[in-house]
Amino acid sequence: MSALSKAKGFKTSKSGLYISMATSAFGAVGVYKQIKKARGESDTLRLLDAVVTGAAVVTNLAILYRELKRLGDDDVLLG
Repeated sequence: MSALSKAKGFKTSKSGLYISMATSAFGAVGVYKQIKKARGESDTLRLLDAVVTGAAVVTNLAILYRELKRLGDDDVLLG
């Protein structure tokens, strides 16, 4: 197996999904800071941008969780 095919398979592995989820959760910290700053400045447009970005982070986490569940369903040892 070549290194490139191993790297492509990492994204769909359990550890790859956990890393992707952690990265997305770290993005939520940035969204929180953006919301806090926008509320402090009473900037409605920045607040709207932060809310939309937050929705994208939540959606991404939901998709990754679903993929993790599917990966677990395929595993015979997990039941």
